[in-house]
Amino acid sequence: MLEKTYAPEEVEDRRYREWEEGGYFKCGQKGGPGSDEETFTIVIPPPNVTGSLHMGHALNNTLQDIMVRYQRMRGLDVLWQPGTDHAGIATQMVVERQLAQAGEPGRRDMGREAFLERVWKWKEESGGTITGQLRRLGASCDWSRERFTMDEGLSRAVLRVFVSLYKENLIYRDKRLVNWDPALETAISDLEVQQQEVQSHLWYFRYPVEGEEGTYLTVATTRPETMLGDTGVAVHPDDERYKHLIGKHCILPLVGRRIPIVADAYADPEQGSGAVKMTPAHDFNDFEVGVRHSLEMINIFTTTAHINENAPEKYRGMERFEARKAIVEDIEALGLLDKIEDHTHMVPYGDRGGVPIEPYLTDQWFADAKTLAKPAIESVEQGRTKFVPENWTKTYYEWMRNIQPWCISRQLWWGHQIPAWYGPDGAVFVEETEELAYAEALSHYREKGDVQALEMIEEGRGLERDPDVLDTWFSSALWPFSTLGWPDETPEVARYYPTSVLVTGFDIIFFWVARMMMMGLHFMKEEPFHTVYVHALVRDEKGAKMSKSKGNVIDPLDLIDQYGADSLRFTLTAQAAQGRDVKLATSRVEGYRNFMTKMWNAARFCEMNECKPVDGFDPAAVTQTVNEWIVGETVKAERAVRAGIESYRFNDAASAAYQFVWNVFCDWYLEFAKPMFTGDDAAAQAETRATAAWVLEQILILMHPLTPFITEELHEHLKGGSREKPLIVSAWPEYGDGLIDAAADADMNWVIKLISEIRSARSEVNVPPAAKMEAILVEGGDAVLSRAKAYMELIARMARIEGIATGEAPKGALQVVVDEAVIALPLAGVVDLGAEKARLEKAIAKADSEIMKIDKKLSNPGFLAKAPEEVVQENRDRMADEQAARDKLAEALTRISAAL
Repeated sequence: MLEKTYAPEEVEDRRYREWEEGGYFKCGQKGGPGSDEETFTIVIPPPNVTGSLHMGHALNNTLQDIMVRYQRMRGLDVLWQPGTDHAGIATQMVVERQLAQAGEPGRRDMGREAFLERVWKWKEESGGTITGQLRRLGASCDWSRERFTMDEGLSRAVLRVFVSLYKENLIYRDKRLVNWDPALETAISDLEVQQQEVQSHLWYFRYPVEGEEGTYLTVATTRPETMLGDTGVAVHPDDERYKHLIGKHCILPLVGRRIPIVADAYADPEQGSGAVKMTPAHDFNDFEVGVRHSLEMINIFTTTAHINENAPEKYRGMERFEARKAIVEDIEALGLLDKIEDHTHMVPYGDRGGVPIEPYLTDQWFADAKTLAKPAIESVEQGRTKFVPENWTKTYYEWMRNIQPWCISRQLWWGHQIPAWYGPDGAVFVEETEELAYAEALSHYREKGDVQALEMIEEGRGLERDPDVLDTWFSSALWPFSTLGWPDETPEVARYYPTSVLVTGFDIIFFWVARMMMMGLHFMKEEPFHTVYVHALVRDEKGAKMSKSKGNVIDPLDLIDQYGADSLRFTLTAQAAQGRDVKLATSRVEGYRNFMTKMWNAARFCEMNECKPVDGFDPAAVTQTVNEWIVGETVKAERAVRAGIESYRFNDAASAAYQFVWNVFCDWYLEFAKPMFTGDDAAAQAETRATAAWVLEQILILMHPLTPFITEELHEHLKGGSREKPLIVSAWPEYGDGLIDAAADADMNWVIKLISEIRSARSEVNVPPAAKMEAILVEGGDAVLSRAKAYMELIARMARIEGIATGEAPKGALQVVVDEAVIALPLAGVVDLGAEKARLEKAIAKADSEIMKIDKKLSNPGFLAKAPEEVVQENRDRMADEQAARDKLAEALTRISAAL
């Protein structure tokens, strides 16, 4: 017998261990590599090895698991490839922080080899946290194939790709501007840069024009310290104020350097003074202008953003903001400070280092992203890979068609060290191993005739490896094929590549999705996936982005502890509408926990009424109308759930399942079946019990991808000793059209509408639940009366009426309309309709007042401009709720007014 209440904490761990130990997550169950069976493959977006489960992970992996469980039940050979990313910066920071807290020597003191040993030790001890948490969510990955971006096989793939691209001239070393994090002393990607609004100033400096006493060009800057690296001033070629100065020079204050005045359309005559200082080594836009006009590139910062030896001696060694203050004071002392304005602007910060980043001119390794992007653009243009929702295609194109060289090197120790060795003369040798690099160097110096270098190389010395490591996104770009064993020609590569669909957040379309497309097409000659499903953000209940600083972060593990994994999964799925962010409230999870309880109680009710699966049960053979109807409704529900999953409209799948289970099965069918369970008709009783058990089993199958734990538990109880295999590997149903009986469908849906309308009318005017009355068929004729009488036992019991007669509607009767039928409910002596009318009018007036208040706020341009987005949306939601409530009150008032 089922327990009275469902206890997820007692079920989930046990069920997950049974699935994992039973090998049900493993690919190749139905033939494996080499078989003809259809495959379905997803690669997990590898979470950082330092990470723990957050709500974005919970949504992402729930949606993947739904697809994986569904396709597994459909009989496909499913591989859900799991693994973790080494997360270069994040992991190195974790270990460095641990060393500092323990008072141990820092990484530079202990040396690279010892530090990396320490990182590997941490990874082995603590790096599996998130994979354990994904198990708690129910993720049915093939854990036997778990990979790590720095395991031996994936590292070999990274080396092969780097060397191949280098030898194809698609990877090169260059001096360019990068995002530089002075706290971490490394280049970082755009993804790791966060724009923060800062209240600061705009400083206006006057630069003397050479040879023209008393003539100055005034430039404005938010970063006075960078003026030490200025190598030009740009003005618009059509700006009449400055045309006569183009080609002349300014004298850079404090430094004394002659810098040219150049004409460039980048200078906007409408902005500031119209003259723009050019610091090509420390500004991305200035860099482009500098390239166009061959301006000198002078880096004035050290790796920690202190002033270096390229600046006047006074400022050398100063921290950048200390230098800012000194420079402004010195400019003012020279009489060259024109003015200072308050200025609010966005400043880029490193998300890990937590300090403003600097555009920084440095030698780095780059990939020729423009060339690699061309096939990836064509793939989407030609429809071989599609984005869902489709609007993300435009975003993909905008980035890919304007793609810049990809800086792939990082000044870290934890990561894939770049396979490049430098000879005594600076020559570079890029090979997969040091041995191959020495062999290449031997050939090079022998051909060059450099005896001294050749002697060093022959002695096994003289080559120094590049200390940098590769950007984490470089290795994760290979994920769809490196995890399958490439560069070896494994059976898994042949069978499971390309993968089927990628599920990801929009924020990494550029950084991960695009790069997987580039690498997959270049090395595998085929797209890594045919569909990219882009899900939205999970926000708090007011629509605000979750952040620790706001204190509105909801921990998915807390919700699992409190309500169970299925409740959280179903909540996220029910809200996962395409293109719309998920607004998560604990109350919603609690609401769907009640849905789990409803399903559990329905199963208990069936069990108590001896509803057991019957061998050989044929749903097409049932004869009772109510059973014919529920069989047809089951078929419709399966189609709706399947369509939702296959079209990536997961909220539609959840909605269809919810409506069928709660409304159709629990609220209607089981209520209809009650008298049949206890009636005297043995044949009807047996058929209804068997039908209820069959429908319950279909529910568990349809719900399993969404709520795997509770459905597996109930399935075992339902099947008892007759269970041949767990639900996770049971077959997804296939029904024929013949199971939908049009006549039964029409009859039962009419009965449901009639009962619902009568219930609604009674509720609107506060008819006491115990009050019963005879309904009067005013319009509809003999056919309606005959149908009503055929189902009178159900209607009378569930609508709380005593019967239906024909005749005129008496005074004081409410009327309900169901299709062609008009039915009156005599309420004289039951309800004071006059008092009810007054109550409704008062409630409507109150609703109107509230609607007016909200409308006034939403019509105020000032409110819309200043209020946070989530507050505006909250008021819009309140307006919709108030309007819906008012409409319902008005409908009730209309009905009462007609009765008076």
